[in-house]
Amino acid sequence: MKIQSTILGVVEVSESEVLTFENGLPGFEDEKNFVLLSIEGNEVYQILQSINSKEVGFVTANPYLFTDDYTIDLDESTVESLNIESEEDIIVLTIVTVKEPFNASTVNLKAPVIINTKSKKAKQCILENMEYPIRYSIETNMQKDKG
Repeated sequence: MKIQSTILGVVEVSESEVLTFENGLPGFEDEKNFVLLSIEGNEVYQILQSINSKEVGFVTANPYLFTDDYTIDLDESTVESLNIESEEDIIVLTIVTVKEPFNASTVNLKAPVIINTKSKKAKQCILENMEYPIRYSIETNMQKDKG
């Protein structure tokens, strides 16, 4: 099927790639079906794109690329609602707030997106009792790598 993305234009995706967010995303509760799109020539960032609204797309990245000491503890209701049977079944992503210049962009470590690759169920989880920032500078990580 073909979907439209403000960022990537018209994209062909398979129905088997559709991720279901039962409750939508915070602020986008009516948007329940998304796909994860690769950005050609970029292995760090992907687009989490609504299949219904071309304007609803989020740049995402693996949080472990920005910090080594990132751990998440999912509550039992999240594990059950996403049908998680094994850690190997999940992908953890963080939403990027894109700024100009790009190295001023931040990632939201407080509310990762959890995707069960087997069930295709997903959820953005707000980590309770975890002291992760909502705006973690990607430049901090870039400077750490240079040091």
